[in-house]
Amino acid sequence: MRNPRPWWLYLIECADGTLYAGIAVDVAARYARHAEGKGARYTRAHPPVRVAAMWAYPDRSAASKAEYRLKRLTAAQKRRIIAGEAPVPGCGRREPADRSAGR
Repeated sequence: MRNPRPWWLYLIECADGTLYAGIAVDVAARYARHAEGKGARYTRAHPPVRVAAMWAYPDRSAASKAEYRLKRLTAAQKRRIIAGEAPVPGCGRREPADRSAGR
């Protein structure tokens, strides 16, 4: 049996400085959809600039739960997580898994 692909929780920084959180199996492809204006309604109104951070989860359920917790935080708290100064909700890690995707 092959290993399932992880689900990713990601934060996108938008042109106006706001942050958008989402989950996906392929963050680069999802970011491209956001950049094309075909992603979430929020990123159609607030064009994305970069993937600020992303974290891997074993399945969609775990990623969705972490996304829910992350979306309840303030922008300042999210920026502390991006900077590695606070743990990501639901996984305890301080560092993003890979900052190169979607750039």
